[in-house]
Amino acid sequence: MTKINLSTVISPSFIGLHKDIKQELYTHHWLAGGRGSTKSSFVSGEIVLGIMKDPYANAMAIRKVGLYLKDSVYEQFMWAIHILGVDDYWVAKVSPMELVYKPTGQKIIFRGADKPKKLKSTKLRSGYFKYIWYEEVSEFNNPEELRTINQSLMRGGEKFQIFYSYNPPKSQRSWVNSEVLVEREDRIVHHSDYRTVPKDWLGEAFMVEAEHLKKVNYNAYDHEYLGAITGTGGEIFNNLDIRPITNEEIEGFEQIRIGVDFGYSIDPFTYVRCNYDRKHKTLYIFDEIFKVGLSNINATNLINERKDARTMINCDSAEPKSIAEMKSYGLRVKGAKKGKDSIDYGIKFLQSLEVIVIDNSRCINIAREFLNYEYEIDNLGDFKANYPDRNNHTIDAIRYALSDDMTHGTKLKSIGKSDFGL
Repeated sequence: MTKINLSTVISPSFIGLHKDIKQELYTHHWLAGGRGSTKSSFVSGEIVLGIMKDPYANAMAIRKVGLYLKDSVYEQFMWAIHILGVDDYWVAKVSPMELVYKPTGQKIIFRGADKPKKLKSTKLRSGYFKYIWYEEVSEFNNPEELRTINQSLMRGGEKFQIFYSYNPPKSQRSWVNSEVLVEREDRIVHHSDYRTVPKDWLGEAFMVEAEHLKKVNYNAYDHEYLGAITGTGGEIFNNLDIRPITNEEIEGFEQIRIGVDFGYSIDPFTYVRCNYDRKHKTLYIFDEIFKVGLSNINATNLINERKDARTMINCDSAEPKSIAEMKSYGLRVKGAKKGKDSIDYGIKFLQSLEVIVIDNSRCINIAREFLNYEYEIDNLGDFKANYPDRNNHTIDAIRYALSDDMTHGTKLKSIGKSDFGL
């Protein structure tokens, strides 16, 4: 077999990822990108090459609806086989839809997740499903669907390579956009767009269309071609910076604030720890406890494990009994000050900050709630003026943590008053 020129299927932005895959550094590869990013071309090429190198490897390509398989992933694999110059080594079948590697009988099988029984009952003559590809993964309803499929297919081998390719939905509330914020050691998230792809791959017509949309509707261009999460317009917080906060940064924090929102059977007990840089109007959120069924004594034990356990904790003042109990355990706790329109004022205060930095590795739930907090829509499709009172436990705890900062000379023009408190 002639030597394969990988540059024919791998655009520059994927070279590093290709090396990671070759070394099998990760199991789960989430590939986000806009139109023309060549992420699907990259995945199909990697799987074809991987099967030809590993005699035990097989692949399953999956879409939410099986009807779309033929004109998408199947044709994509046919393109990869041809562009790599290995047509003579593969047999293409349509009924059932599969690609067979002639020398060993290894297969690339295609299934729709709309027929789960057929997907789970798939058997191989030899080897295992080393490669699994979810194309247009945002079509799936939730991560549980993928987890169920993976549990069925990830058997019989030690090393697996799973690919999830998608164009990021506009809203951060989409489960896909939220899922990739959760850090896992066995997962890598890669983002690409057409600007790093050789122009002759895409053609002049593609470039003209992209540049036209960029001029007439940049927001649409940002989402469709650059794969940006542009939002729906209903986001309540537009000042978020989701990133790891280093240990060095935390060591330098001098204005630690702590808040607690009580919960037990249904709502979670929520503890947050943050640093408020008043001079630069920046809030750094770097620690959380978020758990249903956590008693006050057990919560106290977890809090006492923290470095700042002796810092005053501002709690929901609607729970005086819980505050008294935690105080009896030795914690420095008090009820956060509240006043008229305190929720409205507190959220506007958070909106007024230059930036809210949230460490998504330490604070998964805080990042999720802040990113997903959006105005609700009425029957006419318009946004409601009030803030939703759901999935906001950590937001409430942050408001309590900052209650003293909001009552010392803080004025917000959008409110017009300075004595609301929190």
